[in-house]
Amino acid sequence: MTTFAIGSFAVIFDEEKRVLLSHRRDLDIWNLPGGSLESGELPTEAAIRETLEETGLEIKIKRLIGVYGKPHRNELVFVFTAKVIGGKIQRTSEADQSCFFHLNKIPENTIPKHKERIWDAFENPSKPRFSWQEGSSAREWLKDLNGPN
Repeated sequence: MTTFAIGSFAVIFDEEKRVLLSHRRDLDIWNLPGGSLESGELPTEAAIRETLEETGLEIKIKRLIGVYGKPHRNELVFVFTAKVIGGKIQRTSEADQSCFFHLNKIPENTIPKHKERIWDAFENPSKPRFSWQEGSSAREWLKDLNGPN
């Protein structure tokens, strides 16, 4: 029997169609707010909890963007659009910075899989996408981005 790790992330656009990203404390990368489900938690609940933990913002889930599989890691990731309903952006134990970016100014060190999910949310607002996301883990990708030391 194969078991899968399950993750859940939120794509949050503001009124100017900018997307919210968080800069991780443990790695020099930007990503969508989100993370792993806890026992007994639905993917929507995880996205809400993780966003609050990483950004200080309270959100309401709007719709499913897609479910992404990572075949070599036995991982499924649920991605939702959401809107801010409360809270205030703040530094947290997981992210030293969170802010909104115009789509053409997303930082270079944003995880490529997260960029793909952002574009799916922006370009395909009416139906969820179900696809595999190949490629390196965030740590492997960052090592390749920075080159040999």
